[in-house]
Amino acid sequence: MRLSAMGDVAMTVPVLRAFVQQNPKIKITVVSRPFFKPFFEGIPNLSFFAFDEKERHKGSLGLLRLYQDLKTLKIDAFADLHNVLRSKVVRTLFAVSGKKVASVDKGRKGKKELTRPENKIFKQQTTMFERHVKVFEQLGFVVDLTNPIFPKKADLDNEIITLIGENNQKLIGIAPFAQYDSKVYPLDLMQQVIDQLASIKTNKILLFGGGKKEIELLNSFSDDKENVIVVAGKIKFQQELQLISNLDVMLSMDSGNAHIAAMLGVKVITLWGATHPFTGFSPFNQPLENALVSDRNLYPKLPTSVYGNKKVEGYDDAMRTITVDKVVSKI
Repeated sequence: MRLSAMGDVAMTVPVLRAFVQQNPKIKITVVSRPFFKPFFEGIPNLSFFAFDEKERHKGSLGLLRLYQDLKTLKIDAFADLHNVLRSKVVRTLFAVSGKKVASVDKGRKGKKELTRPENKIFKQQTTMFERHVKVFEQLGFVVDLTNPIFPKKADLDNEIITLIGENNQKLIGIAPFAQYDSKVYPLDLMQQVIDQLASIKTNKILLFGGGKKEIELLNSFSDDKENVIVVAGKIKFQQELQLISNLDVMLSMDSGNAHIAAMLGVKVITLWGATHPFTGFSPFNQPLENALVSDRNLYPKLPTSVYGNKKVEGYDDAMRTITVDKVVSKI
């Protein structure tokens, strides 16, 4: 069970893919929001159970109904990869009924030591992927992530080809937004990154995002350049996943798009502002040098939070220390 957010759900995919490959006689049922179902398609021995937040599984009675619904699947063990109130309720019901249960340890103590402004302990925390593996170890299973297998690049349908064209340019995905402003690369610098990449005609830049405001900004980034295409709002989510699987590289903030690209085996370059890869949320199977971080010599309180939701006075320009040339060079 892992309900939200998008990036966190995407981070379960590489672990579950490795699990079913290494434990081929075990069947997995993923409980999550219906929107995330496409993440798990094509994984053998895995079925998806849609959590109905608005009706059937709403509130306390809804969680009881969720337990009853899952019980009919004759489940032997329950892996709680979320460890929030709702998943704890369902987990407890399974435990009381005599089933094996295990839950993820979010490592709050270490993350607090990493993000506090004073007496900071600056060290790498256990990754979320390793934390998920430990949940399955508690249930008696071995999962090895050292040689991951990724799905093949998806065949692009006619609608996608009509949108992006058929030529053989390098496909560079850029997802310039994140949930919190402190994780977003300054828009004027992102414009410079896009302009420099677009000046190389063998590149094709695909811009990802969502929502009316973001799409308007993406359109301003593209500025009618032939090889800069706004994908957001033009194709379905499942088609976006197909397209992302065909990218040569994805440039993203510390956000869901980084984890989606990584779960599909795409190279990912991430930009970090208030957060840091040491929190354990770096995308799967990506080298640390692909994470470009803000200058901690100039901004020693970094990282200031795990999720980027805390504003620190004087730190608004931290990401400006990641230069345009450095981003373009890395790509």
